[in-house]
Parts: sequence; C-alpha cells; structure tokens
Amino acid sequence: MDAVERGETVIVTRNGYPVAELRPLKRRRFVPTAEVMLAFRDLPHVSSAAMRAEADALFGEDGVDG
Repeated sequence: MDAVERGETVIVTRNGYPVAELRPLKRRRFVPTAEVMLAFRDLPHVSSAAMRAEADALFGEDGVDG
C-alpha cells in the first residue's frame, strides 16, 4: 500500500496469474467557486428547454428511437 500511495501500480496475482491491479486514485484538486465562475463566464448561455427539444426531435420524446 505504501508503494501505491507513492504513485506505483501493483499487480495482484493468485497462483501466479494476475487477478487485480491496485493503482493510486487521482487526487481531486479543490477549485474555489469564484475560480470556476471566472473560467466559465465567457461561455454562451445554454437553454435547457431548447436542448431538450432538440434531443426530443432527434431521439423521440421517450428517448428510444424506433
């Protein structure tokens, strides 16, 4: 576990055959809300109603084609 914590990937074997892989989880980086808002401020507005109508037109209102 120390090796995994240091960033190494470990293959677990049973009777000489690989059965699992232990690898470190990607660490989440906290991003303040103000920074997120700044990053997205210049994106165009998305109308959820228009997006839903477009999806319904493409796929049908029940979400299943055909």
